[in-house]
Amino acid sequence: MIPFHPYEDECTEFKRELTDTLEKEVVAFLNSAKGGDIYIGVEDDGTVVGVDNPDKLQLAIIDRIKNNILPTTLGFFDVVTQEIDGKPVIKVIVTRGLEKPYYLKKYGMSPAGAHIRVGTGTQPLTTEMIDRLYATRTRDSLRNIPSPRKNLSFHQFKIYYDEKGFTVNDSFLENLDLYAPNGELNYVAYLLADQNSVSIKVAKFAGPDKLDLIENEEYGYCSLIKATERVLDKLEIENRTFAKVTGAARRLEKNMIDKAALREAFINAIVHNDYTREMTPVVEIYSDRLAIVSYGGLVQGLSQEDFFAGRSMIRNRELMRVYRDLDLVEQLGSGMGKILRAYSKDVFRLSENFVELCFEYEEGYLESLKDGEKRGEKTRVETRVKTSEKSSENADVFRNDFGIISERVRKELGSNVAKTFEMIYQHPDHSAEEIAAELGKTARTIENHIAKLKEDGVIVRKGPKLGGHWEVVDE
Repeated sequence: MIPFHPYEDECTEFKRELTDTLEKEVVAFLNSAKGGDIYIGVEDDGTVVGVDNPDKLQLAIIDRIKNNILPTTLGFFDVVTQEIDGKPVIKVIVTRGLEKPYYLKKYGMSPAGAHIRVGTGTQPLTTEMIDRLYATRTRDSLRNIPSPRKNLSFHQFKIYYDEKGFTVNDSFLENLDLYAPNGELNYVAYLLADQNSVSIKVAKFAGPDKLDLIENEEYGYCSLIKATERVLDKLEIENRTFAKVTGAARRLEKNMIDKAALREAFINAIVHNDYTREMTPVVEIYSDRLAIVSYGGLVQGLSQEDFFAGRSMIRNRELMRVYRDLDLVEQLGSGMGKILRAYSKDVFRLSENFVELCFEYEEGYLESLKDGEKRGEKTRVETRVKTSEKSSENADVFRNDFGIISERVRKELGSNVAKTFEMIYQHPDHSAEEIAAELGKTARTIENHIAKLKEDGVIVRKGPKLGGHWEVVDE
C-alpha cells in the first residue's frame, strides 16, 4: 500500500468531500504517466476531516467511475476505506490506463471530456494531444488479441465465479471484456478457458544450481485460475515449517519463506506476466532458495522507484479484474507492501525482459535439516522400522525411500494423490479434513486419495481414527 503523506503532488489529490469533479480527476490520472491517489475526507492542506457513511460513499464512487468514463476503467482503479488519524477516509487508487485517451462519457473524446494531471491540478487535453494518444493506443493488449482457439468452454471458470456469489448469465463473458473488437473471444478468454496450451512450470533441483533436476511439473492446459490454485497448493507444501531455537532457548515455528510474501510474489507474476509472447511464469526450487520468474520486465513508464513504492501499473487489466473478483488479489499496490515487509529490495532482480524474485530460505532452515537427519528423522525412521519389524540393516535404505515412493505414487496414482501422500508424510497425525484444508480440496477428495494409497499398500493407519496416525510402508 502506498503510504499517506500530508501534501498534494502530481500523484496525490485531496478532497474534503465527494464533488462533481471526481470523474474528471480520475480521467486525469488515467491519462497520466503514473496514475495517482485521490483521498476523500482530507482538506487541501492535508488536514484529515474524515467522511460519513464510508461504505455507502465507497459504492457511489465505484458506480460513478464505472459508468461515467470511457473506455472501460474496470481493473484500473480501486476504492478502499482507510483510517488516518483515527478517522475514516476514502482512498481512490487509479493506475495509468492502457487505452488512452480516457474521457468523460457525457462530453466525448474532446478537450471538454479528456484531461490530464499536471502538477497538483488537471488540464484539458488539446485536440492534437487526443489524436496522438488515440493513434498510439495500445494495440497488443490481450483484450485485442483474438483467441488462437475457437469453441472455448468455461465450466471451471464459471464455477469459481458462482462460488463467489456472482451472477453467471449469457452476458457473463461480455461483462468481463473477454471479446476482441472483431467479436471473437480474445486471448484473455483463451487463458481462462477449460482447455488451452498454457502451463506454468515448477522445477525442483537437488542442489543450488540446475545440474540435478529431481522434479519437473507443469500446471496448466486448463483455466489459468485453476492452474494458479494448483501452483499455490504446491508452494504451500514446499514451504515447510521448521523449528528455530532463539537466543532465549525458545522454540519458534517458522516457514522456509514468508507465506504472505510468497503468495503475493506468485500472484503478481501471474497477473503482470506478458502473455503476448506466449511465455508464462516459472517457479524454480533449489536447495537454498526459491525463484519466481515472470516475462515482460517492468511495464513501460513504470520506474524502479515507483515500482518499489507500490505504484501499480497494470499490464493485463482483464486478468487483474478477474483475480480481484475471486479474491486472489487485494487492493492495487498492496502486494509489494507484503513482500517488502518481510524482505529487502534485494530479492528482486529486474531486467528489460524479466522480473525475478529470489527468496533465500529462512535463516536456520538448512541447519534444521541437518539436525532433523540426526534427531527427528532418525526417530521417525526407527519408529517405522520397529513397527514394520524391519531389520536394522534396512533402516538406512528406508531413510531414502520417501522420494522413491513419492515418485512411484505420482506415476501410478497421479500428482494429486502424490500431494496427499506428501502431506501425510509431513503430518502423519493429520486427519483427512486437515489435509483437505491444507491442500484446498474437499475432505471427500482426500478420503478417495487415502483409499487409493491404502489399497496400493503405501500407507497404513495406526491407532484409532481420533488420536491415531499414518505410517508410510517401506516396501
